[in-house]
Amino acid sequence: MAAIWAGIDAGKTHHHCVAIDESGRRLLSRRVANDEPELLELLADVLALGDEVTWGIDLADGGAALAIAILLNHDQPMNYISGRAIHRASESYRGEGKTDAKDAAVIADQVRIRRDLHPLRAGDETVTDLKILTGRRMDLVADRTRTVNRLRAQFTGIFPGLERALDLTNTGPLTLITGYQTPAAIRRIGVKRLETWLRNRHVVRPDRLAETAVQAAERQHTSLPGEKLAATLVHTLAKEVMSLNQQVAELDKAIEARFRDHHTFEVITSMPGLGVILGAEFLAATGGDMTAFGTADRLAGFAPVPRDSGKLSGNLRRPQRYNRRLQRVFYTSALFSIRHCEESRRFYDRKRAEGKRHTQAVLALARRRVNVLWTLLRDGRRYEPAPPARAAA
Repeated sequence: MAAIWAGIDAGKTHHHCVAIDESGRRLLSRRVANDEPELLELLADVLALGDEVTWGIDLADGGAALAIAILLNHDQPMNYISGRAIHRASESYRGEGKTDAKDAAVIADQVRIRRDLHPLRAGDETVTDLKILTGRRMDLVADRTRTVNRLRAQFTGIFPGLERALDLTNTGPLTLITGYQTPAAIRRIGVKRLETWLRNRHVVRPDRLAETAVQAAERQHTSLPGEKLAATLVHTLAKEVMSLNQQVAELDKAIEARFRDHHTFEVITSMPGLGVILGAEFLAATGGDMTAFGTADRLAGFAPVPRDSGKLSGNLRRPQRYNRRLQRVFYTSALFSIRHCEESRRFYDRKRAEGKRHTQAVLALARRRVNVLWTLLRDGRRYEPAPPARAAA
């Protein structure tokens, strides 16, 4: 009996598994349903082929979640290989066609010959919950952005002056246009009555908002085509945005409550710029286990990489392979830290003085912060700002 390598090309309803030996000879090729009895039967058949099995899979969640959980629950070593890596690797194998069986065979062979693949581990329950919650939040925020854009486009078609004057992401302006959408309607109610109407609905600074709305209405006396129907749609879209705002707010509370249960909460949120939401997204993307990355460089992933050839050296380019969700977390938190952390501000100003553009300086700061956060998580300690260097006498 010898070592076996098994590759799974994962799908929504079915997976394809190929098992090979140390010479690359195919021992098993099977399509199985994404169902526990069939997956357990596959596991037993593959284990019967050798003493030790190493598995590879092209998905780390979603449709592959059941297969991964079953294998990890049976103490099977699992490695993740991305779809991009499989596509590139398949070009070096015989045949131009693409099938699930071929992809599974490529996965198995890549697991056999490579030593740099990302191992999959049993997920922390808190991290799993945060993945679900932060994923849902991203969907809601995207829905809200699309709805706000539709609202602005519709409102501009009947009342461009007021649309330009209002921030339609805030509760006050949204409340206003759920009741009054046209210049004529706002002129009829007047400043005082509109202010009372807004105050009864607990709008902040109703006097200022009412005055802004009436001033805009006084500048437009023309009724535009389709105004009545468009006003109805504006009312509906404003209600939808308010509902999405409420859902996001409730989800933020759930994320914070769940995030606080994790042992890295105090460490992560101690970093300037990494609040509850960005910290939860970082934890969801990494699992909080830095050993899975090996080094801070692999965690960062977005630092410039060399592209040297022949006599050309020192040629740097933006990397193609990196976790875009993590980059967004680090980049956004770096922007926040510039406003609220003197140490980050000094670093940013120094990079700008060196001639770097704004985006380059922020990325440099984000990369530096990765090292700091890596060290804090490794040592299990909170961030403490360094005192500014004292000028020489």
